[in-house]
Amino acid sequence: MPIEAPEVEIVETTRVSCDGGAGPLGHPRVWMTIPEDKGYVECGYCDKKFVLRGGPADKG
Repeated sequence: MPIEAPEVEIVETTRVSCDGGAGPLGHPRVWMTIPEDKGYVECGYCDKKFVLRGGPADKG
């Protein structure tokens, strides 16, 4: 069975939060700041990747 890739979300701000998105089955809400030189940050709980639109990691 293949492993699913972590979710990626394109965001407009450098300050983001993640709670796992599964309601009571998620994880505690955490706040993260996207470093502008990297252009992305990953959640330490669920590995969801937040990519800053127009930043160095935005491939779209």
